[in-house]
Amino acid sequence: MKTLKLFRLPAMLLLASVMMLTTVSAQDKEHDKIEDATGVLRDFGKMKESIPRELLEKTNGIIIIPKLINAGFVIGGKRGKGIAMVKLPDGKWSNPVFVTMTGGSFGLQAGVQSVDLVLVFKSAKTLHRIGTGSFTLGGDISAAAGPVGRSSSANTDYKLEAEVYSYSRSRGLFAGISINGAKLDIDAKADNAFYGQSYSARTLFAGTDKTSENSVKELKETLRGLY
Repeated sequence: MKTLKLFRLPAMLLLASVMMLTTVSAQDKEHDKIEDATGVLRDFGKMKESIPRELLEKTNGIIIIPKLINAGFVIGGKRGKGIAMVKLPDGKWSNPVFVTMTGGSFGLQAGVQSVDLVLVFKSAKTLHRIGTGSFTLGGDISAAAGPVGRSSSANTDYKLEAEVYSYSRSRGLFAGISINGAKLDIDAKADNAFYGQSYSARTLFAGTDKTSENSVKELKETLRGLY
């Protein structure tokens, strides 16, 4: 019996080590996703033609999906991962919630390319709906290519007939694009890995700080810096 116990102890320690490494690896992966999202915003901010400041001032939600891979003649969006945030009543931004995008036709140029995608939401309520189930852009909610021009008043269609405005950056080119049929879902597994416990999207969107990660603070500061 003593011999069996001696064998059990190293096995348990090995299992605990593997689980710890797996958790750390998952956290690193989501940490990198937040840094990538910050990089997308930073790159958008450097471009002459970008999301109008007026639109960002009035927006109440945003989704950033870095390095979305698309392929084909009329490109179909493959599964992409990113983060979502809503603007709080005091004007600050909520904690990031991890999301996935599946499907959709973007109508971009032929070939395989990586696209940085930003979705700007008129209403925070629209994003809150993701927490209760997936929805489809252009189906459950109206989506349109966003107006371009950092200093332009986005009054063209800015009476805002669409609920969501979309922007992309690919190979240095920036444009508003139309997205049809793309489905958005909460990535609960990624949220759990990053925050270390299970939080609902509603709780994370509520704004109470759930992390002291510098990457999250930098993400919020970079977004505020765009307008």
